[in-house]
Amino acid sequence: MEQKQLDLVMVPLGLLLLAIYHSWLFFTILKDPRRTVIGLNTQVRQRWVRAMLSDSLKNGVLAVQTLRNSIMASTVLATTAITITSLISVYVSATTTSSTSSLVYGNKSSVVHSVKYFAISLCFVLAFLCNVQSIRYYTHVSFLVSQPMAAEGAISPEYVARSLNRGSFFWSLGLRAFYVSFTLFLWIFGPIPMLASSVVMCCLLFFLDTTTEITRRHHVASTVEHEAKEEV
Repeated sequence: MEQKQLDLVMVPLGLLLLAIYHSWLFFTILKDPRRTVIGLNTQVRQRWVRAMLSDSLKNGVLAVQTLRNSIMASTVLATTAITITSLISVYVSATTTSSTSSLVYGNKSSVVHSVKYFAISLCFVLAFLCNVQSIRYYTHVSFLVSQPMAAEGAISPEYVARSLNRGSFFWSLGLRAFYVSFTLFLWIFGPIPMLASSVVMCCLLFFLDTTTEITRRHHVASTVEHEAKEEV
């Protein structure tokens, strides 16, 4: 197979692997959330919201500080994403010819060279937008969580928890965009490193996204104990 044809086979294959893995992760979160870290964290945040709203006067400062830390994390990622996008734009506009380095094994045409940097920039723009949405939800929750539940017309804990989880989901999507941008960055050095990094990325993400049986049992036990205390 010629070098120019490698990009047509290996790059779509690497992207397909990432798409299949994240499709599996999405349906697993819907069908069996306790099997995934995202699903468990969703349930933990719901319990956290109930605990904070149970005594908003006492826990209000703690809740707002916790949300502020999340806002700062999203702000850092959003700033990093848009900064890298700007640097890539400046580099591409200042570069008229593609690299002919011997390290690059694959298609070295100027069109493919531009597509590589466009794909990386697209990932960082997506990461920026997701983190901006995450900041939006976290800021909204910081107002909701400080309201006392006993007040007339108080917001329900379910609504607050849903808004908090939406912010966390957008943060996770932004982080995933950073992960994918790394594999696309390796595409600069050829389709072989890109495909290899996609395989390694899927293996690492599977290890990070799934929970063990011990973790699930501990979560179930702590949930039962928490519900028993609430009933008392």
